[in-house]
Amino acid sequence: MTEGTEAKVFEDVLPNGEATDANMSMVVEKYAPLVKRIAHHLLLRMPASVQVDDLVQSGMIGLLEAAKKYDVSKGASFETYAGIRIRGSMLDEVRKGDWAPRSVHRKSRKVAEAIKAIEARTGKDAKDHDIAKEMDIDLNAYYAILQDASGSRLFSFDDIMEGDDSAIELAVGDLPGPCDGLQRATFKEHLARAIDNLPPREKLVLALYYDEELNLKEIGEVIGVSESRVSQIHSQAAMRLRSRLADWR
Repeated sequence: MTEGTEAKVFEDVLPNGEATDANMSMVVEKYAPLVKRIAHHLLLRMPASVQVDDLVQSGMIGLLEAAKKYDVSKGASFETYAGIRIRGSMLDEVRKGDWAPRSVHRKSRKVAEAIKAIEARTGKDAKDHDIAKEMDIDLNAYYAILQDASGSRLFSFDDIMEGDDSAIELAVGDLPGPCDGLQRATFKEHLARAIDNLPPREKLVLALYYDEELNLKEIGEVIGVSESRVSQIHSQAAMRLRSRLADWR
């Protein structure tokens, strides 16, 4: 769809934000493949309990919301804008149906707090045994926490800051103004720096998972550890990033 056609599709959006049925039908027909593509891509990062049909359904809601709020005068293409809202809608739906017990989230926060305390005190990367000692648990119990955390929720760079003001929720809002763009750019700089300063193996696991899009089994074969150990390293990297970015705001 060209920019002129795209503008035509949305020029009939009413002042109250409601688009015509005809426009909505055109949007659904044109961009349904985009919704399915995003759903299948995200599904690779989700536990087996998440179904692709559920992602597609929530993604369609995001698509329709994007069509209602899209403003062609802002300069962003509709596909780019819709893609952000579709992905955000899917992630929001996953959060609403969070399959993790509260205890998992609570223990994950304690891990992040332990990492932050150790690194503030020593000025060095917190090692596995250091974190377990700080939490007054044995190493096996610590690894069990990491395993539970990896199987309970999706981690993405957009979701590194937990809570209602997370970066992804900023991203899926209305088209950003100058201040929003500056805030997001600043956060990305801090995040990139935090990732660059991760211990080498954690940094490698994230690079293989997010940049090369390898699955956990494939990463294990690359670095010579089991799939479950890769999952633990991934979770620990996420918690370390949260601990290092906790004061970002």
